[in-house]
Amino acid sequence: MFRLDEKIWFWTLLIIPVLVLLFIGVQLWKKSAQRKFADSKLLKRLSPNQSLFKSVLKLVMLCAAFACLSLALVNPKIGTKMETVRSQGVDIVFAVDVSKSMLAEDIAPNRIEKSKQLVTQIINSLGSDRVGIIAYAGKAFPQLPITTDYAASKMFLQNMNTDMMTSQGTAIKEAIELAKTYYDDEEQTNRVLVIISDGEDHEGDAADIAEEANEQGIRIFTIGVGNEKGGPIPIKRNGIVLNYKKDKNGETVITKLNEETLRDIADEANGVYINGSNTEKVVDTIKDLLDKMDKKEFESKQIADFKDQFQWFLGFGIFFLFVDIFLLERKTEWLKKLNLFNEQF
Repeated sequence: MFRLDEKIWFWTLLIIPVLVLLFIGVQLWKKSAQRKFADSKLLKRLSPNQSLFKSVLKLVMLCAAFACLSLALVNPKIGTKMETVRSQGVDIVFAVDVSKSMLAEDIAPNRIEKSKQLVTQIINSLGSDRVGIIAYAGKAFPQLPITTDYAASKMFLQNMNTDMMTSQGTAIKEAIELAKTYYDDEEQTNRVLVIISDGEDHEGDAADIAEEANEQGIRIFTIGVGNEKGGPIPIKRNGIVLNYKKDKNGETVITKLNEETLRDIADEANGVYINGSNTEKVVDTIKDLLDKMDKKEFESKQIADFKDQFQWFLGFGIFFLFVDIFLLERKTEWLKKLNLFNEQF
């Protein structure tokens, strides 16, 4: 495993395209100036050893040197030692609604993107808790098992969209049932399920399943995304709205936030319902609730010792600079024999 210490230095790589543009500009200027001075035959006689290939080669060496020096500043590190870490926390499973109704734009930028923003910010506020992710629409699908790898969880989260489930609808019941399989300790009392949805429940018995989950020690927090006025479900292609979803009568379907359903689910599972319109309020509320819960001690393996690798890139960078400095722009005998650019001698 590797990591990068100072990613901001990647911006120095922008020097490379600047060098290439300057090189092209200088070459065009030189050709223009030479044409004013003399014709091409006379120029070849005056400077027979001029080589475009050698000039390009020097540019390549210079760009390679800057690339290596930039990577040296970023300082890549390679993990060399794995160790077991003991920590305390809560097991939190996020169940994210990815049904088509989550495309409604009654909350900016739309419900699904707002849901991902909320989960990301909640994860950012966690300490040593473990997290898991479930996606659900007409069916529930495990996205990420319980883990302490927050970077992986956010990566999986960002890849979630409304096209990942072929079965449409909103089966909150199945999401709760699947969440039960995520917790690996039957005696664990600090189990949390966070459901992020617009509250449309096409099965209608989610509250009963929530009560059963509570009996197994699972607290359910629900977050409502959208608003009660609702909005149409856009049909897009390449980011452009072509139309809106219609019902059987040809009327535009308006999907609304159903807070009552989400509140009932939370009440049955000793949880709390939170309106998701204010991200900061959602994060603070979840954090306060988690802080009041008993923490479970668990073990996790992680790489603890990382070794610097900048010296390799620094060495290569200096090497390429030396090559560039001592590389002459005039032709050499062996290059003349190759005649790479069909040059006339």
